[in-house]
Amino acid sequence: MEISNLLNALPGAVSQGLIWGIMAIGVFITFKVLDIADLTVDGSIATGGAACIMLLRADLPVWVALAGALIAGLGAGLITGLLHTFMGIPALLAGILTQFSLWSINLQILGGSNQSISVDRYPLLVSSRYITNAIWIVAIFVVVIIAIAYWFFGTSLGCAIRATGANPHMSRAQGINIDFTKVLGLMLSNGLVALSGGLLSQYQGFADIKMGIGSIVIGLAAVIIGEVIFSRIFHNFALRLLAVVFGAIIYYVVLQVIFWFGIDSDYLKLLTAVIVAIFLAIPYWKSKYFNKPSKKGVSKNA
Repeated sequence: MEISNLLNALPGAVSQGLIWGIMAIGVFITFKVLDIADLTVDGSIATGGAACIMLLRADLPVWVALAGALIAGLGAGLITGLLHTFMGIPALLAGILTQFSLWSINLQILGGSNQSISVDRYPLLVSSRYITNAIWIVAIFVVVIIAIAYWFFGTSLGCAIRATGANPHMSRAQGINIDFTKVLGLMLSNGLVALSGGLLSQYQGFADIKMGIGSIVIGLAAVIIGEVIFSRIFHNFALRLLAVVFGAIIYYVVLQVIFWFGIDSDYLKLLTAVIVAIFLAIPYWKSKYFNKPSKKGVSKNA
């Protein structure tokens, strides 16, 4: 195990972490802002990748392909939102139904189980062949997305979405249409997830209907890692989004280190579950075993 092999692999882990960080921002919107566990993302990330690849193969500009991925994700979020608000289906089940239906839709978009694309034939924005360029380009995407999200969630509409997640009953009493804000939040979330899928499909050179399996776990891992490590220093909303991206990078770096020790990649899903479980447990362990209990019944003037 040479340390040089690990160092050579770290840029690839960072680039993947940045791409998945965009997806994690989408998960953050539903999981932390709306307080909804949305499983649509396992399907919408593949939908974004499929739409992007097929638009590129149709010789459309890369920006049009990414816009198509974004729109596809917005549509997926809209379906989940309507299933939840208009049809009264619980949000968790609505996401599962949309994810389930997207499998067939993705097959139709791709015309099969997968489609490949080469950086030699198409003007891809990012590629695993040029990792340094990919890091800078995706980093710019992350900064722009965080800036737009920070501005939007500071507007009256964005604050209405945040209020809906914090207290839907009080929000309704204040005249907020919480059905509308839920649908909009789900659309924005899955739009970002699909955009991440579009970048990921370019980076890896193919889109596959299975590429989204387990994505929600990776997104939650990034959110949880970012919250656990940076919660005490990142209080601003924009910095919390940045912490989520850092969480995705840390997740992929940790995986790279684990694989460097010779662990079989077949254990990827198990390792992901272990990492998420550990970071979920850290706040509980800190409160139970490391925080000193406050003294009760002692007068301040004693």
